Amino acid sequence: MTELPAPQLQFFADLAVRVDKPQEVGRSARGLRRLIPILGGEASGDGWRARVLPGGADFQLVITDTLAELDARYCLETDAGELIYVQNRAIRSGPPELMARLVRGEPVDPSRIYFRCSPSFETASPSLQWITERMFVGAGARHPDQVVMRFWQLA
Repeated sequence: MTELPAPQLQFFADLAVRVDKPQEVGRSARGLRRLIPILGGEASGDGWRARVLPGGADFQLVITDTLAELDARYCLETDAGELIYVQNRAIRSGPPELMARLVRGEPVDPSRIYFRCSPSFETASPSLQWITERMFVGAGARHPDQVVMRFWQLA
C-alpha cells in the first residue's frame, strides 16, 4: 500500500463570537434542546480580518450530563466586504458538575472542558473560493458571554 502523508495543521483563524442568553426548547427524547443567538464578534487570520454578523445561532443538544452536540451557523464579513457562511459542528464534554455550570452560563476553566469542532465554509468570493475546498478543525472555549475558537486548516 502506498504511504499516505499525515495531515498537518496550518493556522487559519481566531474567532471571538458574542452570544446572547440561551433559548431553551426543553428536554425531548434526544436531550435538552437549546438555541444560542449569535450577536456578533470578530475573526482574524493571517493577513485578514472579519466581523461576525449578528443573526446566526448555535443549535445545541445536551445529550447527557457530560456531552453536548453543537451546530453553529453564522456569517462573516471580511474587511473587503466578502461574505463567508460558516457551519461549525462541535462536541463539548466534561465532568457533569462543570457541564451543568456551562448550561447555567457560569464561568468554567476551559482547560477542564473538551471542546473540538469541524467548521466548514461557503463563499461566492473568487479570492476566497479555496476555503470551500479544504477541511478545517478547531478548538474552543465557552465563556458566559462569548465563545472563543481557533481554527486550523488540515494541509
